[in-house]
Amino acid sequence: MTKRHFNKAWVVGGSTGIGRALALELARHGVDVVVSARGAESLAAVLRDGVDLPGKLHAVPIDVTDRTATQRAAGEAAALLGRIDLCVSCAGTHLPLGAKNFDAEKFRRLVDVNLMGTVHVLESVMADFIERRSGHIAVVSSVAGYRGLPSSTGYGATKAALINMCESLKFDLDRAGVKLQLIDPGFVATPLTARNNFPMPFLMEADAAARQFYRGLLSDRFEVTFPKRFTWQLKLLRCLPYAAYFPIVRRMTRALS
Repeated sequence: MTKRHFNKAWVVGGSTGIGRALALELARHGVDVVVSARGAESLAAVLRDGVDLPGKLHAVPIDVTDRTATQRAAGEAAALLGRIDLCVSCAGTHLPLGAKNFDAEKFRRLVDVNLMGTVHVLESVMADFIERRSGHIAVVSSVAGYRGLPSSTGYGATKAALINMCESLKFDLDRAGVKLQLIDPGFVATPLTARNNFPMPFLMEADAAARQFYRGLLSDRFEVTFPKRFTWQLKLLRCLPYAAYFPIVRRMTRALS
């Protein structure tokens, strides 16, 4: 573990799921946090749940699909905090898509929220971080981005794009003195995973995931994954040739369905 170098955090997508749990975990450790999401009621609920925590919680509504609104929200977050040390981008959505229900509009929605939403968030903070030669960015992707999985046609594609984008950005951000981390969770109990109609191995509660997320932020690892038993199995599958990969995944998903 390294010494914590952030005391002011902006968590985008922080009203539900992992983002919400992480915002409260950060505040529990004395970090002042601006939480951003679309839902005003869910944001207010986060503030109520964190009212007695050591770190101060603030809410700034955001629609990450709107580039201008995202830049404005970043400015409001910085004004509330004085500065942003840590930016966590975990806004996202999930719509199961396969060949039978393939739908361009649903696919576009996944791209707009999961991929371009993250792009808008990063654009809104990176220039300032680079100018300051400091700052910390954490992008939440998913192990679903490692390789193609059934019913993950759109979701997995956006998560794979985030992984590739972060790998590419790391070269420049390392030189600029900005820390970048990629967060690749397995199955975490959230409103999004509640949409899945299949068993989810090693399903984690959001609070447990947030604790591992926080510990990962204190580390020097580029990629932070959890739960390890599941994510490392998928890492091994990632290395297989197609002739082995497709039959194994077919058997695995058939057994789980």
